[in-house]
Parts: sequence; C-alpha cells; structure tokens
Amino acid sequence: MSSDDLWTEKKQTDKNTYIFIAASLFFLFLLFFFHYLHIPWQANAALSILFYSLILWALEPVPFGMTSLITLLLLLLLQAASMDTVFSGFASPAVFLIIAGIMIAKGVNETRLLDRITYFLLSKSGGSPGLLFVIIFLLIQVQALFIPAASVRITLILPIVLMVISYVNTSRQSNFNRLMLVGTAYAGNISGMGVLTAGVANILTVEMLAVYHGSTLNYFQWLVYAFPLWTGASVFVILFLLWFYPPEKMDLSGLQKDMKKKRLEMGKLDAAEVKCICILLLAVALWMTEPFHGLHPVFPALAAAVLMGLPGSGFTSWQRLVQIDFDLIILIGATLSLGFALIESGAVEIVTEIVTTDWVVQLASSTWVMVLMVIVLTQFYHLIVTNINTAVVTMVPFLISFSHQLGHDPIMIVFISSVSTLFGFVLVVQTIPNVLVYNTGLIRAREFIAPGIGASIITMVLTGLVAFTYWRGVQFWP
Repeated sequence: MSSDDLWTEKKQTDKNTYIFIAASLFFLFLLFFFHYLHIPWQANAALSILFYSLILWALEPVPFGMTSLITLLLLLLLQAASMDTVFSGFASPAVFLIIAGIMIAKGVNETRLLDRITYFLLSKSGGSPGLLFVIIFLLIQVQALFIPAASVRITLILPIVLMVISYVNTSRQSNFNRLMLVGTAYAGNISGMGVLTAGVANILTVEMLAVYHGSTLNYFQWLVYAFPLWTGASVFVILFLLWFYPPEKMDLSGLQKDMKKKRLEMGKLDAAEVKCICILLLAVALWMTEPFHGLHPVFPALAAAVLMGLPGSGFTSWQRLVQIDFDLIILIGATLSLGFALIESGAVEIVTEIVTTDWVVQLASSTWVMVLMVIVLTQFYHLIVTNINTAVVTMVPFLISFSHQLGHDPIMIVFISSVSTLFGFVLVVQTIPNVLVYNTGLIRAREFIAPGIGASIITMVLTGLVAFTYWRGVQFWP
C-alpha cells in the first residue's frame, strides 16, 4: 500500500472516530434530556438508543453489523427491555427468510440458468439500446418471484449489465451508461414491492402487524394489493428514465448475435438447471397457495434452500450454500429487536401522545388525508433514516398506534408506508441496489439525485392513485 493510500485510510479512520465519539456524546445528552422531561427510564433508554443507532447506521463510522451489536448491548445494559425481547428479533421468520434467500440465490448461481435466460432475452433485443434496457429492467422484476432480497437480485444481474456496458464501450458520461446503471438500481428498488418474499422490509411489516395488531397480510393478499402499483411503477419509471437519459444511437446487432451464439452453445437444459427450475416453481406454488395450507412464507424459502443441497434433489454442495454475510443477518435481527423494545418500553405510546396534537388529529382523521400524509412523510423519513429495514421497524409501531387512535385500518396504513420505503431513488445510501451500482465506480452519487426526484414524484402520485381507485375496488380501502 502506497503512502498516499495509508494517509487516506488514516484520515478516514480519524473521521470515523470523531463521528463515533460525537454520536456517543449526543446519546448521553439524550439520556439526560429525556430524564429532565420526566420520561420513564425504559422509554428514555429505548428512545435514546433508537436515535443513537439511527445516527450510526446513517453515517456508518462503524460497520452496520457492529452498530447492530452495540444496539443490543445498550438495550441489555440500560434495561430498556427484557432479555427475551432484546433477542426476540433473531427468532423472527424475517431473519430466516433472508438467510434462505441468500442460499437460494447462491444455488441459482451454481447453475447456468440465469446466464441462459439472460442470453435468450438479450438475443431478442433487436439491437435497440432502449429495448435492451427494458429487458434488463423487467428481468429484475421476474427475479423477484423466485429470489428474496433486492440486494441478492442486483448482485446476480450487475455482472451482466457491466458486460453490456463493456461491450458497447461508450464514454463514462454517455446516456446509455447512466440509463443502464441508474435503471438497474431503480429496478432493484421497485422489484421488492410486488411480492411479499421479495423484500426483507415486507416480511418485517407483516410480522410486526401480526404481533402488535393481531392480523396481517398473506402472500396472495400482498400480491393482489401491490400488483398494480408494482407494474405501474415499472412502466412509468422505465418511460421516465428513457426520457431523462435518451440512449445514443448505436448498433447493437453484434451484441445480439453474440448472445444468440452463446445461448446456442449452451445446448439443452442440464440436470442441475432442471432441478433448480422445479425447486423454484415448487417454492412459488407454495407461496401462492398460502391461504389454503397456512404455511408461513419462510417455509417454502427454507425448503427450497434445503432441496438445493440435499443429496438426490440437490445440485450443489451445502458448503457453497451456507456462505452468508452475517452482517446483514445481525442487522435484521437487531432492528427487529429494537422495534419490539420501543413497544415494550412504552416509547411508542409516549411519542404517539406527543405527535397527536389537536390539529394533527383533526387533519389526519380523514382517511384520504392520512394516506397522503403517510406517502409523503415516509419518503422524507427515508431520506433521513436511509436503511429501509430500520425505517420500517421504527415507523410501523408508531403507525399502528396512531391508526388505532384515529380509527384507521392499521394494515392499509402500514402497507402504504412499507411499499413507500422501497422508493429510495434520490440518495445512494437509501437502498442496497443503489449502493451496489454506485460501487462499480462507473457513476457518481449526484447522478442519482435528479432522476431520483422525478422517480419519487411518479411513485408517490401512483401510490395515491392506486390507493384511491384500485384498493377501493378490491375493498382494501376501509
């Protein structure tokens, strides 16, 4: 490592140290401030830990996983919640869904199935850069039916996008490059919306509804309510990006021929691909028929992961399937535990009482106004609390309590908030797909802002229209 690299690394380390110390001092200040306001100790500790964790997750002076463990340690040390509650997040099906999702993706990646599908679709692009972009965008949406977690889907598709960009060999600032990169990130964000198992935040939402409201949504209901929003967002964001980044005229017939040649060279489906298809179809069939058999969505995901490594039905080794990033697992468990602690400590009730002033109650008593408030405020809240799972876990308890007080249906209100958090288009740090695309080094953070504002406006308007029209027709609107 050169002296310049060492100096840069030292500066970054010093910066992270200062941020961590400043955040820790602010945490101590909050403890004393809330005590001065006569907030009961458990609620005081839970709220202080919440704000402290949000700062650390947003600014990332230490890794996400470490912040998650710090959160758990503080919940225990300050007795903000019982021992069972502090670790209850790790018993949630959401944790096992993300584990299963990563394992399924690794299993799919062990076959040539994704390459085969990609070569087939790209060979049908007709040499058009715009159509090529649309194919990649829609391929990511199709992945959502089989592969939980947007981060996993983008990890699988990004090498293909980079291969296309490398083949075209245009300048870094070309519209085509920006269209492909920004479009891939936005496609990843939107892909988590339509299917319950397509996003960890979705599972967190239904789990918290089940625990703290007593009823929730199943896989089929989520699909029915989200489908028009999912398809509408896909169509209008595609059209917007094609307008915002009109691709240069170029001849991609050579790429089309190469893709067709590679597809033909692969020959017929091999045994591993056939097994993979059968396992994925079985998982989707079990998800779709949840209302009939009552099995939790995590069961088909775990079953698919097991079948992929099981002798006979499997096509890869178990050792390859279990190579999992535990930072993400710790983050999911800790954020869930923090949400449960906020409720057990009474912090949710205290904050709800503070915000339910007379004018707020009067304004939000109308379902129409409440829906619009949730759509807009969720977008702004996600700009501050950039981690989707953290945003969901910290918002859902408050929204459930607030909805109960005003007589609104908590399921609809929480559903709107949950899908709105997926529309993190403006800042790189708002979603993992954005981060993964940015980390390619081919696009700058500021290039997300302008198209992100446009995409956010489109999805907010679309969410409102779907809520006021389609949901009334399917009786999701109370």
